[in-house]
Amino acid sequence: MKKRIYIYSPSGAVRDKVAFKRGVKRLNTLGYDVDVDNDALASSTRFAGDDSTRLAAIHRAAASGADVALISRGGYGLTRILQGIRYKTVAKAIERGTQFVGISDFTAFQLALFAKTGAETWAGPALCEGFGVGGEPDLVPDDIMEDCFEDLVSGQGEGTGWRQDKTPGAVEALNVHGAMVWGGNLTVLASMLGTPFFPEIKGGILFLEDIGEHPYRIERTLTQLLNAGVIGRQKAILLGQFTGYKLTPHDRGYKLQSVVDWLRGQTKVPVLTNLPYGHVQTKVLLPVGKKADLVVEGRDALLFWGH
Repeated sequence: MKKRIYIYSPSGAVRDKVAFKRGVKRLNTLGYDVDVDNDALASSTRFAGDDSTRLAAIHRAAASGADVALISRGGYGLTRILQGIRYKTVAKAIERGTQFVGISDFTAFQLALFAKTGAETWAGPALCEGFGVGGEPDLVPDDIMEDCFEDLVSGQGEGTGWRQDKTPGAVEALNVHGAMVWGGNLTVLASMLGTPFFPEIKGGILFLEDIGEHPYRIERTLTQLLNAGVIGRQKAILLGQFTGYKLTPHDRGYKLQSVVDWLRGQTKVPVLTNLPYGHVQTKVLLPVGKKADLVVEGRDALLFWGH
């Protein structure tokens, strides 16, 4: 029996209709049945419909009975409707077998759902940027991302491994057992501090990524997490891919590695790099709200949540 994917739009409006259609076609090619929400292509200013339209889409996704509820794209829009989400309804849908998957702005939904119910979701692709390849017709979706997605849908996913950047100060040995994995987009995550939608997780494994943020802004946001005590309460920080920024002559050698070096100097919590997740084609799927083990030997890191 084919697995069913439900596509809905809880955040920004889909402007690239070609990428949307290409994404749906790619999922069909991979053997999935795809249901598209009636308002998936709705538009109200920059959003995929007004707030009530997008809330209704979330709840239809929860009621769909699909194997995966996959967002069409990120952008911005979820933080402004967090008050209206019926979290227990979504959590019950997850208990029945619907996996909620997304990236970027979806972080707000994931953290709020976990804070309210403890339900587990997945950080992974969106339809357009993952399976529609962001409007680039000469490219095909990344095979690693697709394999990880298939592992999730089939219930075979057990973990992920990667090689850290080779830099002075890199973590070379680490064993963390039974720690809660959580995180997502750095900017979205930090924007939720001090709200009832921010989960209070101690002894966790926090993963972070971002796009279009200059290294000094990344450092500024990490400073907020440091000063709020969030980073100091974790057992490990996993830095994913930070893309889409441009250095200037004013930086005078200040770059992303400068931020990593600075962060390591501010905390005793191990800081790992080069996690294959973020606004890049080659990315793994990561659980939000699931306990896992983390093992580091030299540059090699393994995050394992299987039995």
